[in-house]
Amino acid sequence: MFQNPFSFEGRIRRKEYAISLFIYFTLFISFGIIDVFIGEENIFRLILRIVWIFLIWFKLAQSAKRSQDLGKAWWFLFMPFCDLWLLFKTSQYGNNKYGLNPKGLGNPEPENL
Repeated sequence: MFQNPFSFEGRIRRKEYAISLFIYFTLFISFGIIDVFIGEENIFRLILRIVWIFLIWFKLAQSAKRSQDLGKAWWFLFMPFCDLWLLFKTSQYGNNKYGLNPKGLGNPEPENL
């Protein structure tokens, strides 16, 4: 779990996606509150905004991998309520053009790879 969390390649399961969403929303709200209390522009606000960029990259990468697990392309992330659909839809059986099934269901035997 959480191998290459900033990469857009591969597939992830619902469990990893749910944990990713929890991390993302928790940190996003926390950083928003901290940003309000920092007030004026200073080095802490700059660092916070740089970390925010990495946080958004993390969310996009995890969402892209989850959509690839369902056999959809990256542009699918722009659909309304996409996060809910990605959270509850089951994985595509077997391997697809994005890689092997992370659950191992329907994957070819190791000697046939």
